[in-house]
Amino acid sequence: MRGGTVIDPTGRRPADVVVAGGVVTAVGQGLDVPAGAVELDASGCVVAPGLVDLHTHLREPGREEAETIETGARAAALGGYTAVVAMPNTEPAIDSAAVVAQVQELGRAACVEVAVAGAITVGRQGGQLAPLAEMAALGVRLFTDDGSGVQDARLMRRALEYASGLGVTLAQHCEDEALAAGGHMHEGAWSSRLGIAGQPAEAEELMVMRDIALCRLTGAPVHFLHLSTAGSLAMVRGAKAGGLPVTAEAAPHHFTLTDEAVAAFDPVFKVNPPLRGPGDVAAVKAALADGTVDAIATDHAPHPAEAKERPFDQAPPGMLGLETALALALSELDLPIESVLALLSWQPARIAGLRDSQGGPIEPGRPANLCVVDPAARWVVDPAASASRSRNTPYAGRALTGRVRHTVAAGEAVVVDGEARR
Repeated sequence: MRGGTVIDPTGRRPADVVVAGGVVTAVGQGLDVPAGAVELDASGCVVAPGLVDLHTHLREPGREEAETIETGARAAALGGYTAVVAMPNTEPAIDSAAVVAQVQELGRAACVEVAVAGAITVGRQGGQLAPLAEMAALGVRLFTDDGSGVQDARLMRRALEYASGLGVTLAQHCEDEALAAGGHMHEGAWSSRLGIAGQPAEAEELMVMRDIALCRLTGAPVHFLHLSTAGSLAMVRGAKAGGLPVTAEAAPHHFTLTDEAVAAFDPVFKVNPPLRGPGDVAAVKAALADGTVDAIATDHAPHPAEAKERPFDQAPPGMLGLETALALALSELDLPIESVLALLSWQPARIAGLRDSQGGPIEPGRPANLCVVDPAARWVVDPAASASRSRNTPYAGRALTGRVRHTVAAGEAVVVDGEARR
């Protein structure tokens, strides 16, 4: 990779990067190109550790009409990701060693690293703990019932105590089901105006409050998925100030879109947690800037066209995210590129337990998981050009700044000049 500016956890410097045998072999200016080497132009670009997504729905097994591990991984590579964490709300759920092994085997053929998140409870039903130890023995480091929050506080306490002994992290989809029941968008002025039943911010905030209390009680780490309200973020900020081992992520749609977008009644804008009001969007941006939120996670949630063409209250929630997250962050957040890359690369790698392979400094001997980003590139989102099997992006036609030029995963150039190689 010739002529770029390296940005990694150690800082910024102009440097060429040489990769061979799946690892970085040299970093410096004016390096000789080894005989027979493929040279990737990085002039005017940033060379960074590959991005890591904490929250990807790959749909396989069970809903391959929406996405497969192969197609989701390709979309990830085009977005600069060299690792994704596959969420367990598949069919069947990833709640046993057998299903973990199945997804891991499929992931070995993918063009990026596929880490597997296991379910906290059997079938993600919230009634009985899943065999966390058996899944952890296969390398699972993150557990969640994502799509559902664990409603039973006593069960969640037991899960945290068990997870703490295993050295793994529980991630919570914060939603009080009784309070959120029947809601299809954020409860506020726009839900009243549109006549669509809403979910109050408190449905998220009550579970954030409870799990902060359980974190304090057990001492076990808790990761909060896709936080969306000012109240949730304020509580996480306070918990961190108190020294509790909590981390949090935010999705791009929660810092780029508001509930006003639902005025078109287009289900492409239906997501869970729902798009919130302008004050919440401002709070997410502030939390990303001040360190309250540790990571930007896509919550990439593909759905086939026929599902998203149903009436708003019948359509499933979810949006695509892998190919647009970096550009949205660069375009919409008033943050230096170093901070954006920290939120998308090395900080999520730490939370996911992937620091050995992902997000580390670009130096000789490290695994070659890298992306080359042109921060000045202008482009327009075209759903038809997506590598995903689905097309449910809310950003169709939106002009963005910043695009991935090359992605190198495990030493292989899987994206070159913006084109997927496999």
